[in-house]
Amino acid sequence: MMNEQENNIQDENLASVDPTLEENAAPSEETTEERLQQELATANDKYTRLFAEFDNYKKRTSKERVELIQSASKDVLAKLLPILDDLDRALAAMETAQDIVSVKEGIELVSHKFRKTLVNEGLKEMENLIGQPFDAEYQEAITAIPAPSEELKNKVIDVVEKGYFLNDKVIRFAKVVIGQ
Repeated sequence: MMNEQENNIQDENLASVDPTLEENAAPSEETTEERLQQELATANDKYTRLFAEFDNYKKRTSKERVELIQSASKDVLAKLLPILDDLDRALAAMETAQDIVSVKEGIELVSHKFRKTLVNEGLKEMENLIGQPFDAEYQEAITAIPAPSEELKNKVIDVVEKGYFLNDKVIRFAKVVIGQ
């Protein structure tokens, strides 16, 4: 009898459950699913836009770097053009000049002006290498000869080609002969 009463109570409880409750549960799941799909679409859209923006940034900076390099050389070349004009005038004067001393002075002036312009642009010549110890960071040994004296062993005996720094960075190693 007790089981019968319990079954009746359970049946009543089941009957009292709102049938619309199950119908409402399904739409709420769909709205959650739709909401999650919208969030996913929004996140994908943001990702796509961010990726495109980064790609454009890389292209723009690459283009700016190339333009910067080209404009830097343009500035240096513009400063060298007056020297080229002076050199052309000196060569033209050499063809008709009778006085070699004046031609020599003109060439020396052009050379001085050229070197001064290069120094102003940050170029510095490696100086006083003869008699100094060989340094592979700044010099390239093209040959080694027997040292004329004991004190010149492993030192620079002759400079075949000068070395240069550009803003304290080696742009051309000095080609030297060292003593052994």
